[in-house]
Amino acid sequence: MRMRKQCKGFTLIELLVVLIILGLLAALVGPRLFGRVDTARQQAAQTQIEIFSGALDTYRLDNGKYPTTEEGLEALMEKPGDLPNWAGPYLKKEIPKDPWGNDYVYKSPGEHGDYDIICYGEDGQEGGEGNSTDIVSWKSRGQ
Repeated sequence: MRMRKQCKGFTLIELLVVLIILGLLAALVGPRLFGRVDTARQQAAQTQIEIFSGALDTYRLDNGKYPTTEEGLEALMEKPGDLPNWAGPYLKKEIPKDPWGNDYVYKSPGEHGDYDIICYGEDGQEGGEGNSTDIVSWKSRGQ
């Protein structure tokens, strides 16, 4: 009777089956995870716009007006012109880029209120759907 050597390890077929299963799982789960990254970016932009809004309201309380479009959001960090009651900086950190690396757009007076703050989304252009949806200060989350 022949004794067979006991080989420990996996056969090539077993390894291929495992790789196929892992590939299928990645194909099913990956897009869902990336969809959440996009949602998180949109939520981060909305949260940042709300922080800007709070800082702008404090600026207005101190100075009696919102910064002009020309002064921009930078007026929250550096005193624009001769404002005797400016008590800034009104933000704890520098003005960030939006989650896609673009500048936020600030207009005052705005078309939808005293000021408008806009993030143009992934494409960086006005309008769009999905990841390119504009995130704006005059609409709250879920609208």
